[in-house]
Amino acid sequence: MEVTGKIKWIDEVKTYGESGFRKREVVITTQEQYPQSLLIEFIQDKCSLLDNFQLGQGVKIGINLRGREWVNPEGETKYFNSIINQKYTYLIQVPQEVVQHFYL
Repeated sequence: MEVTGKIKWIDEVKTYGESGFRKREVVITTQEQYPQSLLIEFIQDKCSLLDNFQLGQGVKIGINLRGREWVNPEGETKYFNSIINQKYTYLIQVPQEVVQHFYL
């Protein structure tokens, strides 16, 4: 799967736990009739892929959808979804005129 849009927000790299798990998030706003702001996670060595990108820049990102189930201490089941960049990811700059007319 792919998502095309403009970069709305890029977070700093965050490190978690003793293992040093690294994650960086970016929000992409799609350019369609009802624009969507999608949070996409880049993990481990993929975090640095965002270093050369800026707010407002048009991009196309290869993504995977992840889902998980969690049971809270009260026994209630909750479900969570994540959008993760692909294992063999690509993050390319897309010219502004392509982003604006992508869904026309």
